[in-house]
Amino acid sequence: MQKKRHGRSERLAEKWKHNYKKHRELNRRIKEVGHDILSSPNFRSTKQHIQHGNITVNAHCLSVARYSLALSRKLGVVCSEDELIRGALLHDYFLYDWHEKDEINPHRLHGFYHPGRALGNASKEYELTPIEMEIIRKHMWPLTPVPPMCREAWIVTMADKWCSLMETLHIHKGHGATVVESEKPKQEKKEK
Repeated sequence: MQKKRHGRSERLAEKWKHNYKKHRELNRRIKEVGHDILSSPNFRSTKQHIQHGNITVNAHCLSVARYSLALSRKLGVVCSEDELIRGALLHDYFLYDWHEKDEINPHRLHGFYHPGRALGNASKEYELTPIEMEIIRKHMWPLTPVPPMCREAWIVTMADKWCSLMETLHIHKGHGATVVESEKPKQEKKEK
């Protein structure tokens, strides 16, 4: 009996080791392809906004990129990994906190309108390919009227739905939004 348990533990350890290696490879590939996006001040600013549950927009976009890449590889879908990753990283590049009420832009229909806002912001900073634009514009289908027309956009759409569900149900947990040092004095004044 002891031998059987030991064999099971070894198999479980090997499975964890294998999954860890896959996770590291996915992260390495994302950093390789999206290094300019990941290091941009605007993308880093998405750590200040919550997306779903207590996951930041930044963490959500990284998670969607990782799941998109893993899904395409697992299913053997022939697609452009570079465009898949870059589109996934920029799919929620709307650069505001949609939970905050704003008189000018109330974000009531955020789910319908943020793909266009994200595409506009991403287009100002990056030279997007047609596939990357398709991913960003249509990742909220069926809220967007026209379905995705390329494999990469379908994969990101599915990965986004999965990640959003896991975050909303608090199965994927984050650390919440970070407070930027320059914002601390403003928040302290508000509290007084």
